[in-house]
Amino acid sequence: MSVPRKGSLLRELPIIIISALVVSVIVKTFFVHFFFIPSGSMENTLQVGDRIAVNKLASYFSEIKRGEVVVFRDPAGWLGAPAESTDPKLIQTIKSGLVMVGVLPDPAKQYLIKRTIGIGGDTVECCDTKGFLTVNSTSVNEPYIFAGNKPSTSDFKVTVPKGFIWVMGDHRGASADSRFHTDDIYKGMVPLSSVVGRAAFVVWPFSHVKFLSVGSDLSKVAVNKTS
Repeated sequence: MSVPRKGSLLRELPIIIISALVVSVIVKTFFVHFFFIPSGSMENTLQVGDRIAVNKLASYFSEIKRGEVVVFRDPAGWLGAPAESTDPKLIQTIKSGLVMVGVLPDPAKQYLIKRTIGIGGDTVECCDTKGFLTVNSTSVNEPYIFAGNKPSTSDFKVTVPKGFIWVMGDHRGASADSRFHTDDIYKGMVPLSSVVGRAAFVVWPFSHVKFLSVGSDLSKVAVNKTS
């Protein structure tokens, strides 16, 4: 058995590194994207500092379901202008490169993460006589809502157009979600074209590792029919 020469290994090393980077970029572009959670709008489902993996195939080959946690690009200036980084230019470039190849999670500066409450064709309303949200006149139980929060402190009734979703944070008292953007060009709705994918699981820290709900049919979360 011949032993590879040192020169041969040195020539192959760049090919191996480039191949690994290409595979990483392909995975990040088409399959899985990693994000960093910067705020408490999805507590207690997601904590500040959690790293999550987002299944991008979910937005390519299947419909977004009610109850799914989704990541989407800022649809209409919900976040305002992004803050300028204070890192030196070289550090910014290195970080951007590591994010691009999937080594570092995306800091989500112009992305948001919320739970899907209504899909195209749904009428979402707050609230019924018992304080529940209703979707298509059916009251829904939301066990994921932050303890002590109401489903919503503001009343609303919206019908979601086809090709859009209505989203809300689990920490309803700390989430500037669809309810607070009904005066934008999309009336608070999120275009499906802006959806990056479904948040599949928490990957870091280890104490928070878990799979996230894949969504559920309305019949499974209904608590009663409104009159």
